[in-house]
Amino acid sequence: MNDLTTPGLAATLNVPFYQPVGNECALFEYAFRNRLPLLIKGPTGCGKTRFVAHMAARLTRPLITVSCHDDLTAADLVGRHLIGDGQTVWSDGPLTRAVRQGGICYLDEVVEARKDTTVVLHPLTDDRRILPIERTGEELHAPDEFMLVVSYNPGYQNLLKSLKPSTRQRFVAINFGFPPAALEQKIVIAETGAAPLLATQLVTLAGHFRQLKDHDLEEAASTRLLVYAASLIGAGCDPVAACEAALVEPLTDDPDTAQALLEVIKATFGQ
Repeated sequence: MNDLTTPGLAATLNVPFYQPVGNECALFEYAFRNRLPLLIKGPTGCGKTRFVAHMAARLTRPLITVSCHDDLTAADLVGRHLIGDGQTVWSDGPLTRAVRQGGICYLDEVVEARKDTTVVLHPLTDDRRILPIERTGEELHAPDEFMLVVSYNPGYQNLLKSLKPSTRQRFVAINFGFPPAALEQKIVIAETGAAPLLATQLVTLAGHFRQLKDHDLEEAASTRLLVYAASLIGAGCDPVAACEAALVEPLTDDPDTAQALLEVIKATFGQ
């Protein structure tokens, strides 16, 4: 594949910018070429969704994304009969559309879906690569271009929300984390046009905040939040106010913790 890590080149070719951290782009392509389903694990805001969009564009495949939730049913994925103009019409769900189109179906936060819903994925994730549609009696054979990608945040897992071993072992997996500081600075600059000094300050702040995860903070400061902060500052917002809105309030409701984070921000920006 071509090197599309340069923001200008990626934009010209209508490919969402993504900064590789390791060999994840090559692994994705290997999985795609060998018709293997892919599981992406990583914390909120570390770039999982952007990565999938980037790879779908690089591979010139349509991307259909489903945000999973507790009420997601198998019919929501596969499809259902609808009544309109006095007649019943079958309507494909997103998974079925992706199979028919030879596209990439991305199930975001798949552990949020009910376990009886994810079972519908099993025939697509082994050597059969089929999608039975029980309500119509149709059996779709996935074309070579079809790929199933799912993601979840391991930090949210518990006994009630986890992938069954029989489901996990149907996927090859990539583990995502937050990028090294130098790469994260490049991402903030590429996404927002921020000055290098500002990008360095924000990434340093994130490093301090991430050390508090599982102590004073339930969730780490994400790369996405750094981009939000840089965007606010780039629009003319005071840096401390921008960081409070993007890096403090989304992470905690505890007044003492928020005040402590705010003091670190003020020290960083010399206030």
